[in-house]
Amino acid sequence: MKKIISLTFIILILTGCATGNLSTFGKGVSIGFDPRTVGMQIDDTLMQKNLVARLTLTNKKYFLYIQVEILDGRIFLTGKVDNPEEKIRITKLAWETKGVRSVKNALEIKGYSNFKSSAKDILITSQLRTALFFNKSVKSGNYTLETINKVIYIFGIAIDDEEKKKVIDEANKIYDVKEVIPTIYLVSELSRNKT
Repeated sequence: MKKIISLTFIILILTGCATGNLSTFGKGVSIGFDPRTVGMQIDDTLMQKNLVARLTLTNKKYFLYIQVEILDGRIFLTGKVDNPEEKIRITKLAWETKGVRSVKNALEIKGYSNFKSSAKDILITSQLRTALFFNKSVKSGNYTLETINKVIYIFGIAIDDEEKKKVIDEANKIYDVKEVIPTIYLVSELSRNKT
C-alpha cells in the first residue's frame, strides 16, 4: 500500500511538472486564452492527474505513450498502444474517472502505421498548428492537435461558431489529409456556463 501511495505521489509531481500549473490547458496554454472558469480548470486538472495516475499504476509505459487531455469533464486520449485490448482497457479506465462526461479515444494501435506515415502525420500537425497561429481570428492556444494516419483530431474550445468553422476549414486545407475529426466545444456549451 505504501508503494502505491508513493508511486501516486511521484506521478502527481511529475505530471505537475510536465503540464505546468493550474492556469494551463493542455500543453502550456496561457490562462488568458482559456475561457473556462478557474473552478473548471481545477476540476479538469484533478481529473487528468487522477486518470494519469491510474493509467500508470495499470502499466508504467502508459505514462510515456498515452496523452490525456480533459476539457469540462470530456476526456480526449491520444497515443499508441500494442493491441486493441489495451485500447479498450484504457477507454474503460477513462470512463471510470469521477466526473467524466464523455471519452474520445484516438489511440493508435502500433504496427498500423510506419515511419513514413508517422513523419507525414507530424508534418500535417505542424502545418495546422502554424496556420492556426497565424490566423488572427483564432485563439490557437485553445486547441490540441493530433494527426494519426493522416486523420487530424482537433480538441479544444472555440469562442463562437465562426471560430470553430475557421479551425476546421484550416485543417481541411492541408494537403494529403484524409479526414478531420473535430471535438470543439463552444464557450456557451461548457457545463458551468449553462444556467
